[in-house]
Amino acid sequence: MDNEKILKREKLRRMLFSFAPAAGLVILFALFMAFAIVQDINIPYSLKNILNQSVIVIVVATGAIFIYTLGSFDISLGANMCVSALIGAMVYGRTESLVMMLGACIASAVIISLTCSVLASVFNLPVFVTTIAMLSLLNAAVLMLIGTNGTGDIIQVPAEAVSSINTIGFKLIVLLAYLAVCVFAFSFLKLGRQEKFMGGNPVCAALSGLNNSKLAICAFALAGLGVGLGAFLTITYAPTLSRNTASSVGMDVIISIVFGGMPVSGGARSRIYSASIGALSMTLLSQIMLMMNLNSGISQMVKAVIFLLVVFISMNDGRKTILPR
Repeated sequence: MDNEKILKREKLRRMLFSFAPAAGLVILFALFMAFAIVQDINIPYSLKNILNQSVIVIVVATGAIFIYTLGSFDISLGANMCVSALIGAMVYGRTESLVMMLGACIASAVIISLTCSVLASVFNLPVFVTTIAMLSLLNAAVLMLIGTNGTGDIIQVPAEAVSSINTIGFKLIVLLAYLAVCVFAFSFLKLGRQEKFMGGNPVCAALSGLNNSKLAICAFALAGLGVGLGAFLTITYAPTLSRNTASSVGMDVIISIVFGGMPVSGGARSRIYSASIGALSMTLLSQIMLMMNLNSGISQMVKAVIFLLVVFISMNDGRKTILPR
């Protein structure tokens, strides 16, 4: 009887923990609405800004979840996105075709992502090691592309060329289409189950016949697709590209995934919706602190404290149940 009570209590605790990120998002949205009403802020305009700020991070972070589920990470996502956007802008400058620009963004991002995983397989290195090296190479590539094809400081796509797709409706269509692909692959195909197994215990997964290199290639390909779409949406939102384009995306992705309740260790408790919940929560939190007239320094400190708190709770919750690596 005591064992039953313990099991029920543990089940309830885990259920509450799994719903905590969604509950946090609801609370933040309620606070945002309360501040907006009290301060007589244009709510539709503010919500549009929130979606504009969130959609790119959601797209990139959703793809990155496939990498993080394996227990790895990629710190070159922001640099990859910048290079892909620059290449897409250059292709548009020569073809004046939005379709060709989209194709160039996606192809560049996928190739760069796959290069990281293939190099890791060839040299038998952890994937995150190759992403560190790739980060340096991509930062150098950004300077070279801007210096060769731009004015020395920027590469620009005419604003009128992308004005027709710089709408919330178009961005939501792209976002929902990519989310549908990721949810299907993660939740309904064996790829998602195998990645969770590999992230939870790579030794047992390898002994069961799972190929870590193959899973890493699939994960990086899907993540690259998200980076390419994010690069394309970045051009539509801010058609003037510089070396600072997407500079904060890498950190925003990590924070969004953690805010969404996904453990940094990956494994069985990984959730594909964590990126969406986390990115929206992070953006709402930023808007609330802006309404409270907090300066950027204090805002960053608040985010850092919440980030550390969520990571601590997440790791502490899994210490007794995670299998040894």
